Amino acid sequence: MSSVFTHILQGTSPGRFVWRDDVCFAILTIEPRKPGHALVIPNDEVDSWTDLPEAVAMHIFRVGRIIGLAQQQEWDSPRVGVMYEGYMVPHSHLHVWPSWTVYEYSHTGIDRNAHPADLDEAADRLRARLISRGYGEHVPTS
Repeated sequence: MSSVFTHILQGTSPGRFVWRDDVCFAILTIEPRKPGHALVIPNDEVDSWTDLPEAVAMHIFRVGRIIGLAQQQEWDSPRVGVMYEGYMVPHSHLHVWPSWTVYEYSHTGIDRNAHPADLDEAADRLRARLISRGYGEHVPTS
């Protein structure tokens, strides 16, 4: 059975794409820890990140770093949070968000009712920042 992330990648479910290449894609999560919170996801469904081919895992972390630097610049955060947890969706994914405190790692720091307009704005800001940093070839237009 396909994961929700595969459905988003295939266009059968909606997603706010901020990155896409031949190995992975990144979307904004609908339950962000902070504005701009993105998920970097391999194109191929693999449940646990430790089961990813090493080259794919390293590519995902590289893209996560690129996105994290753009988030940090766009939202002027002192740090970038990164977490590979993968309990809710059985499809490996890296969480990346602009971070101000360690408490953002708690499940209590998640906005489970984010307003769609706020998510759209964050996606637009992050896409624009990635383009300004020279990654336009990987940034989808919508």
